[in-house]
Amino acid sequence: MGAPMLRALIRAGFPAKGFDIAPKSDADVAAFADGLETLITVVRDTAQTDQVLFGIQALVQTPTLRRIIVSSTLSPRYVADLRACVPEHIILIDAPMSGAQIAVENSTLSFMLGDTDADLDTAHPLFDAMGAHFHRMGEFGTGMQAKVLNNLLAASSTAMTRMVLDWADDAGLNETDFLNLVHTSSGQNWLASGMDTIEFARAGHMDDNSIGILVKDVDSALDALPPDADTALPRAVRDVIRHLKPRP
Repeated sequence: MGAPMLRALIRAGFPAKGFDIAPKSDADVAAFADGLETLITVVRDTAQTDQVLFGIQALVQTPTLRRIIVSSTLSPRYVADLRACVPEHIILIDAPMSGAQIAVENSTLSFMLGDTDADLDTAHPLFDAMGAHFHRMGEFGTGMQAKVLNNLLAASSTAMTRMVLDWADDAGLNETDFLNLVHTSSGQNWLASGMDTIEFARAGHMDDNSIGILVKDVDSALDALPPDADTALPRAVRDVIRHLKPRP
């Protein structure tokens, strides 16, 4: 997601630059940090976020840094704890997004935003360059809370849609005809309507692919649920996704 987000910012005229934390990357963190004022993090998980902010890259120590926008999907508990770890003079905005790669390529992402209206107003041109839907959820951390609950719904529809398609195959139904039916009927959902555009719609589970990210996102939602919440259904959804095989 980071690369097309970067391209969207550059298309909009921002002097943006990217940094890839991948081990084989030859990116120069010192060159990236030079003059850095706003950092948008779009890494995979909390471990990589810690690496970028406090670990190997330690970008939170950049003297010119004034704003961090967290766009990864992470545990809301982790995000809430960031405020105590980041210097007070640095603005923190949680801005996870939804829409998959097709949405960022078209600059139509949906952002879930957490922070003060004043900070969000100042940052809005950045979000406007990458997205089309902006949901202000409240104080810092509420954007991430909304995001993991949204992704829990997405994971649920992903698990059930893939199971139903397998059963439709067994019943001899044509996939295209069946999905056209679903798209205009009560079973309509994001994955079923995006089988030909969502990059991971037909993927099997691997720890390092987007289906694997859904498992991580369910875990993030579970981490932030009320202590007395019934977690049986989310855990069942997670187990189904863990066993998904590639679909032709």
